[in-house]
This record gives sequence, structure tokens and C-alpha cells, in this order.
Amino acid sequence: MSQSQQLKKGQLLIQEIEDTVVPYGMVAVWPLGQASFIIKGGTTVIYIDPYVSHDPDRIYPAPIGPEHITNADYCLITHEHSDHLDLDAIAAMSRTGKDTIFMAPACCREDMEKQGVARERFIIADTEKECGEEVIIRPIPAAHEELETDEQGYHRYVGYLIKLNGVTVYHSGDTLVYEGLAERLRQESIDLGLLPINGRDAFRTSRGIIGNMDYREAAELAKTAGFGMTIPMHYDIFTGNTEHPGYFVDYVYDHFPEMRIHVIARGERFIHITDAALRAWG
Repeated sequence: MSQSQQLKKGQLLIQEIEDTVVPYGMVAVWPLGQASFIIKGGTTVIYIDPYVSHDPDRIYPAPIGPEHITNADYCLITHEHSDHLDLDAIAAMSRTGKDTIFMAPACCREDMEKQGVARERFIIADTEKECGEEVIIRPIPAAHEELETDEQGYHRYVGYLIKLNGVTVYHSGDTLVYEGLAERLRQESIDLGLLPINGRDAFRTSRGIIGNMDYREAAELAKTAGFGMTIPMHYDIFTGNTEHPGYFVDYVYDHFPEMRIHVIARGERFIHITDAALRAWG
């Protein structure tokens, strides 16, 4: 794809986001690859780990580039690894003139401020606090592959619980299933969960690739925590650290055939509606 074609493609995706009407009780979701997503509820647009800079190691190019991101109300970063904290994307987002609110672990703040993020627009992802009123964001500890905290007690890795437009969304970030996670999530009545499935093994660990839950663990967590819908993620960008989402589908089919899941396609707009909204409409 030529540079002009890629530019046009990115512009069309941003326009689609702007034009998408998302009534109460629904969220629209667009994948950007890996653990990177755009979520829209009502008129609020949230970017999570926007990894969109050119990278020759990607299996396929990002559907947008940093220059396209002009519509972010929130940008949530789960941790400092470069496929989650894309500094070129952060720099571009800080220059748009839109009052984007950035949230990230404390260890990311210095690098993000160097990219132009104003201190007053940066919020530390404190797992003891939530922020917002119409949109509520609560960081959840993540274990990638361990739970780690700094001297102030801030977690190095987080996921996010997001309540917007009458929908509760959980993006786990990069994490294993650790003790107490399923029980904590069950208390939140999560409508839509986004979970990694790429797993980990000794050979990837020896190459410095830090792992996550695998497809079996993701399915079991979603079932135990009672997610309304689950989307697998973090399996499709780097050779040597991929997974077949069909394995997740097969496992769910064999063990939890009533559980709702969706494998989101590249470039797809997926709209999730809660059971409560369906009943209200019915």
C-alpha cells in the first residue's frame, strides 16, 4: 500500500469513528492490532495503548498513523513497553489541540511529558482510585508476568475498568491470571472484556518476551468473572509471539458453549449492546 493510500485509509477510519452513532447502552470498538483499541460510547472516544507508528517488525501495518489521531478524549496506557506506549503516537496526540486526558502508570510519566503531554493532562494510573463522573476509569493491577509496584506503591502494569454510556468495559492490559483477579472482576458486572491470549513459554522468556495468559486461561477467566461478551486480543502482530484465535473459539465451544465471544477482524467496527439495553429496546 502506498503512503497516500495509507493516509486515505487512516482518514476514512477516523471519519467512520466520528460518524458512528452510539446510543446509550452500547459501545463501538475498533481494533488497531495487539492490545490497541479505540472505544466510543456516546460521543466519548477512548484510545487504549495506541500502537500505530510504522514498525517493520509488524506482521501488518497499523490501520492509522499517529498523524490521524485527532479525536481522542482519553488515552489510556497500560505499561511502558513500546508496543503499548507508542511515544510517536503520544507526541502526535499531545499536539492536536484537543484536551485529551492521558492516564498511565507512574513509570511512563517522564517519557510522556517529554513528548509534550502537559502535566495537568496526565493522571497516574493509581489502582486505589478511580477518576471521572460521566466516564469512570479505574485502573486494575496487572501481572505481566508479576505484580510489580514502585516505592510509592504504584503498579507498573495495569488494566482498565471503564464505565461509559451505560456499559462496563474491562481491558486487562498485559497480564496473567493472578489470585483474586476473577473474584474482583466478578463484582463489577463487566459487559465487555478484552483479554490477551498469546500465553508464554520458556523459549519466548529466553528471548526476553514477557508473557500473558493463554487462550485457555482467558476463557476460564471470562467465564468465572461472568463477562457479558469477551474479545481475545494480543495475538496478531509479531512473528514468534502470536496465537490462533481459533484455539480460543474452540476451547469456549467445547467447555462453555453458552458464553458469548467475538473474534474482531482487522478494520472491523464492532458494536456491543448490553443485555439491559436490549431489554429496554425490546
